[in-house]
Amino acid sequence: MDIAGFLGRYPPFDALTPQHLAEIAGSVEIEHFAAGVTILQQGGEPATALYAVRKGAVALLDDGQLLDLLVEGELFGQFSMLAEESPTLTVRAQEDTLCYLVPAEVADAILGSHAGMAFVIGSMRRRIASAIDAAADTPDRRLATIGELVRREVVTTPPNTPVADAAALMAAERVSSLLLPMDGGWAIVTDRDLRTKVVAVRAGPELAVGDIATFPARMLPAQTLAGEALLSMFADGVHHYPVTDPGGKVVGVVTDTDLMGLGRHTPFAAKSAIERASTGADVAEAGRELPQVVTTMVEARADPIDVGRVVSLIVDAMTERLLQLAIAEHGDPPCAWAWLALGSAARHEQALRTDQDHALAFDPVDGRPDPDPYFAQMAEFVTAGLEAAGIPRCNGDAMATHPAMRRPLDGFVDMFAEWMDRADQQATVLSSIGYDFRQVSGPLDAEPVLVEAVRRARARPIFLRQLSRRALDLSPPTGFFRDLVVQAKGEHAGHLDIKHGGITIVNNLARVWAVRTGVAAKGTIARLDAAAAAGGLDASVAGELSEAFHFLWDVRLRHQADQVKAGVAPDDFIDPKELASFSRSGLKEAFRAITRAQRLLRSEEGLQPR
Repeated sequence: MDIAGFLGRYPPFDALTPQHLAEIAGSVEIEHFAAGVTILQQGGEPATALYAVRKGAVALLDDGQLLDLLVEGELFGQFSMLAEESPTLTVRAQEDTLCYLVPAEVADAILGSHAGMAFVIGSMRRRIASAIDAAADTPDRRLATIGELVRREVVTTPPNTPVADAAALMAAERVSSLLLPMDGGWAIVTDRDLRTKVVAVRAGPELAVGDIATFPARMLPAQTLAGEALLSMFADGVHHYPVTDPGGKVVGVVTDTDLMGLGRHTPFAAKSAIERASTGADVAEAGRELPQVVTTMVEARADPIDVGRVVSLIVDAMTERLLQLAIAEHGDPPCAWAWLALGSAARHEQALRTDQDHALAFDPVDGRPDPDPYFAQMAEFVTAGLEAAGIPRCNGDAMATHPAMRRPLDGFVDMFAEWMDRADQQATVLSSIGYDFRQVSGPLDAEPVLVEAVRRARARPIFLRQLSRRALDLSPPTGFFRDLVVQAKGEHAGHLDIKHGGITIVNNLARVWAVRTGVAAKGTIARLDAAAAAGGLDASVAGELSEAFHFLWDVRLRHQADQVKAGVAPDDFIDPKELASFSRSGLKEAFRAITRAQRLLRSEEGLQPR
C-alpha cells in the first residue's frame, strides 16, 4: 500500500481528499527505528515532525513508566510539535519500527483543521486516561465488557408459569430475574416485579408470570463496556439487562451488582435511598451523598459527560420524590401540571458545583379557583428540599418559586414569543436558560408545545443574530499561544474559570446552531450532532467542539472530585500550575477549538469582533 493510501485509513488524514493526501505523501520522510531506540526524549528537543507508525510499535513512557503502546496507524509527536515545547513523554521503539514523518509545516495545516483539532484534543484526553490507568493499583472494571461479567447461563420459564412457581424457581436457582420466550422476542421478569406487581397488590399466586413481565426486554451486546451498561441501566431505571452474543443469542443476564456492586457511594444506592425517603429531610440526607457518588465515578474513569448525566438524574430523583411528598402534604393538585428542569439540568449536564434552575407549567380549568397559590407552595417545598440537599437556589431566581417561572403553559409560549419579538440582550440572556428545558414530572404534556414554540425562532433572524451575540460574549482564556489567561486579582487570582471560559461557551454555540436548524435535542453534544446531521453545521466543526467539550468536562470533574476528597467546596477555578503539562496542552487546544468555532459563527452572522 502506498503512503497516501495508508495515511488515508486513519484520523485525521481520513478527512482529506485524495489529492491532498497525495501532496502530503510527497513530503513524507521514512525512518526506521531499531527496538529500544529512543525516538523522542521527555524534556528533550521539541518534535519537528508528526510521526505515524507504519509498522511495529512504540512505547510511551513517563519517567520510565509505561503509559501506552502505539501501533500501526497511530500518531505521536503532535503535542510537542504544535506547542514547540519539549516532549512531555519519552517515545521509544518497542520493536523494530517503521515511521512516516510528516514535516511540521505540512502537519500544522492538517492538525489545524477542525478534524485535525478534534483528533488532537481526543488523543490528549485518551493520553491522560492512560496515565491515570498506569498509576492505578487495580484494573478499571468499567473497561471490562459485560460479556466478561456474565457468570452463568440464563434461567427461563414459559410465560404461562404461575408467579408462585416462578418465584420458587428464582429462589432455587439463586437468580434475581427470569427470561420468558415470547412471540417475537424475550420478556424479562425480576424480583422487583414480583414485589411490586404481585405482593404489593396482593395478586393471586396463580397469576401468569407473563402478565407482569416486561416485553420486549431490552438487550445489550456482549461487547458493551461495563461503564456504558451501567449508565444505561441507571438512566432506564432498571437493574437487569439480557446479554447477547454477536449472533444475537442470549448468553446471560448482567445486573447492577455485576457492574458496580451495591456499595454506599453508587448512583443506584443514592437513588434507592431517595425513593425510600419518607420526609423532605430524608431526601436531603440522601442527596448529600451526591458528591461522594460523583467522586467514585470520576475515580472509576467514567465518561465525564456520563457523570454529568448521572448528577442530573439523581437531582431528578430528588425532585420527583419531593413533588410526591408535597402532594401528600398539600393534597391533590387543582389541575394538570408539569415540572420543568432548565439550563444545565435540562441538558443533563450538571457538575458538583450547580444550582437550581426550574419552572412549573400548569393548565388552569375555567371556572375553578386560581391554582397558582397551590403550585407556589409546591414550588417552595421542592426548592427548599433541594437546597437542604446541597443544591443552592439560583442567584438569578430562575426557579418555580418566582411567579414568572410558574405560569400556565400558554403563558410560557407567550413568554418565548415575547423574547423573540424583543430580540434585545435581556431577552436573549433569558432565552439561554428558558430554551433549555426538559419535563421531569407531572401529567401535563408540556414539552411538545414548548418545542414547537422554540422552533419558531428559526424565522426570526434578528433574534437569532442576538442569540449568536450571546455565544460570543465570553472568550476562552487563550491569550498568547503558550499561555493561559488567568484571573489577575481577587479570590481566584492565578486561576482560570473553566466553566465560563470554555464549557458555557460551547453550550451557547450548540444552542445557537440547534435553534437555527430547528432541532429539539437537549444536550450539548446531541445538539452539535443533530445540527451537523441537519446540515446546519459542518460535521468536522461539530466533532472538534465535542472533543473540546469532553476534555473540559474531564478536567472540571477531576478538579471538583479532588476538592471533595480534600474537604473543600467544589468550584470551577483551575490552577494551571497544578495540572500535568499534557493537561495544560490539552486545555490550550480545547480553547483554540472554541475560538475557531466562535470565529466561524461570527463570520456566518456577519458580526464584527468586539
